[in-house]
Amino acid sequence: MRRAAGVMSFAKIKRPALVALGVDTLAIFLAALDVWLVIPEKAQPYSIYLSGAACLGLAFRRKLPFLAVIATVPGFLAGWSQLAAMIALGFLATRKQMHWQTWTGFALIFTCRFVQWPLPDFVELSWREHVLDGIYGVIVAGMPVAIGLLVGARTEISQKLSELAASRDRERRFHADAVRAEERARLAREMHDVVSHQITLIAMQAGALQAQTTDPRSLETAQVIRKLSTKTLEELRSLVSVLRSGSEDDGPRPGINELDRLIRGSDVPVHLTVERIPELLPSQVSAAAYRTVQECLTNVHKHAPGATATIRIQGEHGSLKVEIRNERARTPGAALPSGGHGLTGLAERARLLGGSFETADTEDGGFRVRARYPLDR
Repeated sequence: MRRAAGVMSFAKIKRPALVALGVDTLAIFLAALDVWLVIPEKAQPYSIYLSGAACLGLAFRRKLPFLAVIATVPGFLAGWSQLAAMIALGFLATRKQMHWQTWTGFALIFTCRFVQWPLPDFVELSWREHVLDGIYGVIVAGMPVAIGLLVGARTEISQKLSELAASRDRERRFHADAVRAEERARLAREMHDVVSHQITLIAMQAGALQAQTTDPRSLETAQVIRKLSTKTLEELRSLVSVLRSGSEDDGPRPGINELDRLIRGSDVPVHLTVERIPELLPSQVSAAAYRTVQECLTNVHKHAPGATATIRIQGEHGSLKVEIRNERARTPGAALPSGGHGLTGLAERARLLGGSFETADTEDGGFRVRARYPLDR
């Protein structure tokens, strides 16, 4: 148990932290190896200690980069920790870029490379040796600074490119939203000018027929037509309002709870079975199930008049399953116009919700529709 707990606690360490720890360990190891390879056998003890302290100072280069550079100065000036000083200066330049701490660190490392220890030996050098030491000092101190500035510039460019890409994505989304808004407005105008006008005429004609007829059957038919036309017109106006407002909602969403009213007004014999429906049903799934039943009953009324429809709605394994079967047509009926887009729209709705949609002919000459909508969205 203790071993398992230890493995779990180690797994909680983030990968970037492990990479940073590995890089710091490698830097300290290389700096110590550099000191060990160049230190003479009869070196003064204080120079060894200062060099070791300079190597260990690299452990603080992430949190305190400027102090890490200062910690390497004694070991470089009076010892042999040149690589440690260069590593610390390069990281300081990467973090601070053109800050005064970078140029102060450059001056300190240049001084450590230019000045020879002990000082009497430095004074005795010739001017040629001073010039060479100055050139090497510029290289030793300038190379880490140059690399650090390049790394910092690359990081800054990467950030700018990321910001540019994000800005471009935002502009793309804004453009797509504008195109969608224009298309929604166009659809709203067409629906209002054409469809709404036609449905209003149907309702008016049904009202006129209702006022003029005395036949009970014709009167009942006129009342049904007027009622359906009025309801359709209300839903259409609500949809037009949604389209004009640009809302992400799909408009009015009748759900499974309204299936009884839908079936009563469908003029189709229906056997309905509902099993294991969750109490909290997502509104999109409930609306999709309602629209599926609505479209199937409409198709039965249009293409199989007199046929009985069997509807089964079942909640099972984290999904809602809807199956509608109908027999073959019992009575001949006039062919009604059909664009074939109803079932296509239901299939697209199912795919958008992450479900499935299937249609097939049955052996008795009827038709079957199966839809499945996941509930864990």
